[in-house]
Amino acid sequence: MNNISLNVDSNLDITIIPNIFIDKYMITANGEYIKVYLYLLRCYQCNKTEVTVNSIADHLDNTENDVLRALFYWEKFNLLTITRDDFDKISSISFSIIDESSEPIATLPKATMPKKKQALSKDKILEISNDENLKYTLTIIEVYLNRPLKQVDIQLVYYLYDELNFSSELIMYLYEYCISKNKKSISYIEAVALNWSKAGIDTEEKAQALNNIYNEQFNIVSKAFGLNRTPGQLEQNFIIKWFSVYKFSDELVTEACNRSLIRTSKPDFNYANRILEIWHKKGATTLQDVKALDNDFKKDKLNKVPLNKNQTNKNITYNKFNQFPQRNYSEKDYATMEQKLLNKGM
Repeated sequence: MNNISLNVDSNLDITIIPNIFIDKYMITANGEYIKVYLYLLRCYQCNKTEVTVNSIADHLDNTENDVLRALFYWEKFNLLTITRDDFDKISSISFSIIDESSEPIATLPKATMPKKKQALSKDKILEISNDENLKYTLTIIEVYLNRPLKQVDIQLVYYLYDELNFSSELIMYLYEYCISKNKKSISYIEAVALNWSKAGIDTEEKAQALNNIYNEQFNIVSKAFGLNRTPGQLEQNFIIKWFSVYKFSDELVTEACNRSLIRTSKPDFNYANRILEIWHKKGATTLQDVKALDNDFKKDKLNKVPLNKNQTNKNITYNKFNQFPQRNYSEKDYATMEQKLLNKGM
């Protein structure tokens, strides 16, 4: 392939970006976080020394919460230093010098079973509550829930942070995700968090990717069944099993939904699940495998001829109206029946 030359206008107004940011930090960061960092860098280098969270959000077409999450994200990795006033509001932002000697981005362990929820001691709560990021997280959650936080709310957030090792960004996204589904109960939020923890979800980006996959799978089944709504929780559990446990392709799940509609004339998740369970037990992974199973079933059905328990005489006859053996009457029998009919009419 031909080399491509990059030409630079010496009069071009430019923003200098550290190479280490591009090589290391940008790779794993959320795109919205990158936009905030680059915009701040641009403001700093053109001597625009006064900005607000609102002005940044307006310029980037983001929400103020998006901007705040980005700022705390970069502060966590020491790319920014944030100073707060007496009212815990951001008063200044400084760029940190980063180079190859900077600490690498921490990696979390692979999926493990989450620890059981336990009541935290007062000392532990006091220790955790001194975390500035967590303070802000609680403030945002209070806004999301649109009510003052109760003690059980705070206990759950501390559990997510201290036991499940959720970052502040992931905790905020967890609440944002659940509330977007009109689910505000503590039990539901905790259940989602435990599922994420079991799946090895330890960043906001991974949670978003997982939810995108689930949404795509829900859409596939909703389209196959002709649903004009989001599948309910039990229905979602079926869908997750079909795709994540059985590892079925889109076309196989769609085929099972189609057969269920033909058989029951309605979107029957239980019936579709029975079909897919059979295919899974039989080892079917493609439509060709399913067709082979269909052919085997037809052959078995043709080979099985039902026999009546009393069917021992080859001369037994059947009529087209039933499957019962017909009796052979003699002339004497007919004469007897005729006489009975005559006597009944007298």
